[in-house]
Amino acid sequence: MKSFLSLTAACVLLHAMPVLADVHSYANIADYRQQRLHLDLAVDFEQSILTGFAEIEFERLSAERSALVLDTRSLVIRSVEYAKGKRWERLPFELGAADPILGRPLTIDVPARAPRQFRLRINYESRPEASGLQWLSPRQTAGGELPFLFSQSQAIHARSWVPLQDTPAVRFPFTAEVRTPPGIRAVMGAGSAEVDRESGRYTFDMPQPIPSYLLAIAAGDLEFRAIGERTGVFAEPSVLASAAHEFADTERMLEVSEQLFGPYRWGRYDLLILPPSFPFGGMENPRLSFITPTVLAGDRSLVALIAHELAHSWSGNLVTNSSWRDLWLNEGFTVFLEARIMEAVYGERRRRMEERLGYEDLIANFATLAPEMQHLAVDLTGEDPDLVFSQVPYEKGRLMLVWLDRAFGRDTMNRFLTDYFDHFAFRSIATEDFLAYVDEHLLAKYPGRVSRSELERWIFTPGLPDLAVLPSADVFTRIDDARAGFLAGSLAAESIDTADWSTQDWLYFLNNLPEQLSAAQLAELDAAFELTTAGNNEIAHSWLKMAIRNDYRPAWPRLEEYLLTIGRNKLVRPLYTELMRTEAGAEFARDVFLRAKPGYHPLTITVNERIVFPETS
Repeated sequence: MKSFLSLTAACVLLHAMPVLADVHSYANIADYRQQRLHLDLAVDFEQSILTGFAEIEFERLSAERSALVLDTRSLVIRSVEYAKGKRWERLPFELGAADPILGRPLTIDVPARAPRQFRLRINYESRPEASGLQWLSPRQTAGGELPFLFSQSQAIHARSWVPLQDTPAVRFPFTAEVRTPPGIRAVMGAGSAEVDRESGRYTFDMPQPIPSYLLAIAAGDLEFRAIGERTGVFAEPSVLASAAHEFADTERMLEVSEQLFGPYRWGRYDLLILPPSFPFGGMENPRLSFITPTVLAGDRSLVALIAHELAHSWSGNLVTNSSWRDLWLNEGFTVFLEARIMEAVYGERRRRMEERLGYEDLIANFATLAPEMQHLAVDLTGEDPDLVFSQVPYEKGRLMLVWLDRAFGRDTMNRFLTDYFDHFAFRSIATEDFLAYVDEHLLAKYPGRVSRSELERWIFTPGLPDLAVLPSADVFTRIDDARAGFLAGSLAAESIDTADWSTQDWLYFLNNLPEQLSAAQLAELDAAFELTTAGNNEIAHSWLKMAIRNDYRPAWPRLEEYLLTIGRNKLVRPLYTELMRTEAGAEFARDVFLRAKPGYHPLTITVNERIVFPETS
């Protein structure tokens, strides 16, 4: 992490940053703008590569002749061709030096005679180590018979499987033809125009313009089940029924979201349930959210994740941050919308529980972050944009919108949200665009309620301002009472009435226990509630973290199994971090990580390798 002279200096730097600058892209988008993409790709499981071409339509924006620069990482570029009438003419190109974060710039000598609108075809193949793709052997899947491929393009990993302008500032529609081995189904974050599983040929169409980080592809032993008129689930056959049951409320969530935020503009909303190595809870790829199987709890207690990914259909997919500096415009809005959806579908108490847990996660995260990383708008110059994915853009962003909601009232905020999504629909914006819009549509219309300087305190300073409206813990009063009784010794664990406890109740109970408990207390809790064998992955995570802190050895076989079978960063990273605090834990962590590594996603490997082997990172 870079050092800063002062917080004041950091704020000045943020204000001075050009709004259109994306420090994480080589692309010269002021000279050329990508207008449309067509992909023609073959999925090669034997070599773990995609092969084919990207045909891209560009618009020349600058009157001066200049080379075209695209983003790539670990791509083999075979040739670049220019559409000259009905023929393709080869063009000179050059791959620049590799940067460990940005990859390699692809510089193309565009003909001087090229019209304002022109097409290029780039013939290429990915490499097995592509950071945006994971290739799974049959034994790493639920079915165990066919291999599996899936992508994860956010933040700047699209360039590892497609050469393009890999910046959220650029949006484009796309079409694709994907060929797979017979019997393997391909899906993309797009409409399916043609499906031929027998021959392995699939075509796709995404007519709405999207940023590159929302490009998504997967292929495997997949089946589909409808769960509503516009919603359905793709999953491996053995997982399909449980997923369809777990996410049966998705259609209702979609209907509620339209009532709250305006029309859904993406056609269908389907879910793809991925293998456990998927590094995130979910990824909001338009029309087809990618979802971790770790939320298949059996009781729909973790479906806030679905509300979150669905909410991205408005905040993020429809209105997008133009660079990773402003991720909060995607995620802060989305967590705010998620709470509104959860309240409408599951009630106020569920919403209040989720909000309190999110706030506690934020406070815990603050303790691990440097002050400059606690801003909503973060200067990431020279840094990997994946570092921006903390609780700050999510929960601090949400709390700022809650504060605006209280200041202006629910009705006013409802109108503001629908107007905001309409105004910026299918556009990429920066924090400065948001501030200008708030100035005009809230501050000027309702003077005296909120000041511009207060808004800037939220965005450009660390921590939470004293303006914040914090979620109360009184929704968990009975849980606090039970915990207090247990810790005081006046209430035995087996006497705690947990019959109607939700997952959120359990998480609050466990996460707020003291860091240090006696072996007897841990054994008592485990005997009463079978926490070591808990099937709910979130509850198991909280319990295993406590087992590590207290060296509760009866839980370590489950800990080993957990780390070997789950690749979701939110769940495994804190466990590796805790293990590294002691010599014995570090030895265990290194051993398990090396055995788990072949089944982890490249992003999970990168994040946790820094923790487990800091001396080589």
